[in-house]
Amino acid sequence: MTIFTQKSSKMKVFSSILGVFALFLTIFSISGCSKSNSSSASEKTQMVNYAKANSINYTEDPSGILYEITNAGSGTKPSLSSTITVTYKGKLLNGTQFDAGTITYALSSLIQGWQIAVPKIAPGGSIRVLIPSNLGYGAQGAGSSIPPNSPLYFEITLNAVR
Repeated sequence: MTIFTQKSSKMKVFSSILGVFALFLTIFSISGCSKSNSSSASEKTQMVNYAKANSINYTEDPSGILYEITNAGSGTKPSLSSTITVTYKGKLLNGTQFDAGTITYALSSLIQGWQIAVPKIAPGGSIRVLIPSNLGYGAQGAGSSIPPNSPLYFEITLNAVR
């Protein structure tokens, strides 16, 4: 009888610990979701505020990017299989410029935000775009110039499409 009672007590303790652990995991996963949603909402607020402060008359893409086509350009718009040449300037939303220049790359090799925004214009066109971090460099950031979870602003002129 003593052995049965000891095993039963151990099982109750184990069940209690397991129950507390399951409760902890549930709470942790729920709080993680709410942080993600509030972080996403916070980014959108930052992006909208940046657009307003910089007179960007934006359109919201279903992906979450905000963009303003300042010149539609003419000719064939790029696709993901295109190689593009662009002149661009990239900034953090605090105004810090992290990059600028003229580059030629396969559109498919660039960040998702660019893959969504650049096909909205044709050669000679330009676009101003605000990109949420999940369509930019995400939680890892990029080197020392783009911190993790940073929404980004770009001014892009599409020079050529191949």
